[in-house]
Amino acid sequence: MVPLIPEQIPLSLYVHIPWCVRKCPYCDFNSHVKRTELDEGAYIHALMDDLTKEQEWIGARGIQSVFIGGGTPSLFSAKSIGDLLNRINQQINFHQDVEITLEANPGAADFQRFAGYQAAGVNRLSIGVQSLQDDKLEALGRIHRGTEALAAVRAAQSAGYENYNLDLMYGLPGQTLSEAMQDLQALLRLEPPHLSWYQLTLEPNTLFYQQPPTVPQDDALADMMQTGLEQIRRQGYVQYEISAYSQPNKQCRHNLNYWRFGDYLGIGVGAHSKLTLADGQVIRRSKQRHPDRYMSMTDKVCTQKRLMPDDLVLEFMLNVMRLHEGVSIETFYRRTGISIADMEPQLDEAIGLGLMQVVDGALRSTKKGRLYLNNLLAIFMD
Repeated sequence: MVPLIPEQIPLSLYVHIPWCVRKCPYCDFNSHVKRTELDEGAYIHALMDDLTKEQEWIGARGIQSVFIGGGTPSLFSAKSIGDLLNRINQQINFHQDVEITLEANPGAADFQRFAGYQAAGVNRLSIGVQSLQDDKLEALGRIHRGTEALAAVRAAQSAGYENYNLDLMYGLPGQTLSEAMQDLQALLRLEPPHLSWYQLTLEPNTLFYQQPPTVPQDDALADMMQTGLEQIRRQGYVQYEISAYSQPNKQCRHNLNYWRFGDYLGIGVGAHSKLTLADGQVIRRSKQRHPDRYMSMTDKVCTQKRLMPDDLVLEFMLNVMRLHEGVSIETFYRRTGISIADMEPQLDEAIGLGLMQVVDGALRSTKKGRLYLNNLLAIFMD
């Protein structure tokens, strides 16, 4: 291995706001139901304390993207979001063209806030639509209706957002192919710059995992995926990641940095970081997961781990093999410090099985490899 140079690796910032109105039965994120009125100022103070202690790990590196996720960040006022961003930028330099995304739930946002968020510096929204059909939304435990989701999108458009994402799921309880395509077609007619379209999965530690609903069978899911892909492509969207589609030049830069194995600093309840240090080591850090403990404790770090060479290879592949374009061999070297020659046996096996290819100096999964991603990644676990 060779020492890595942090300044050559893009750096993003993730800010976690953990509260939501209701915990969705499919959600495995670190989110907590809002029981009382939120003290937004106190949490922002805790976030800034967190950031101050984290700065030693990043030095003078600038931030290329910010993602404010949750939970439901749109529970916070535009004034609080503006205060937060201003205070962060006073401590860490934002790149001139920084992408700043805020997640918004149609059932937990005053749409009048959208313009305020933009004035505060948010230049991208991610709106959790999930479905436009009220019975499906109810089955998912969502607190909004289809009309509210459409109103949220129109509010984002009226506020002047040129870049926003819509989240939409398929394979919902009791959903038919026709119903899934009705949802997708309705959102495509709105011409969103970015669409995250993905299958509902029953994750451990969720209510749906413990009490599984009746969801479409594998053949029906495959039909939904294939039919949906054809519709999305006909509308001119580019699939650049397994579940991410965009109009030209509207990819999510923050998520691309994750998938290209860039660095990211996480602040907030349960937030995670992946950082390359000045001595060339790569570490992962995570924060206290419970809001009360996070707010009260001086040291908000829960775990820290150095990534060893085998970890670096597997985690690199776990991310970049989701991308249709793949990444260059040079990027692999610059993000891991490992020579591609050291991976020759695994690469030969993956290529021989038709799961991966090397094209014009780029490592790339094939269509088969993306369909059988777990099989591809298993090759790099040895």
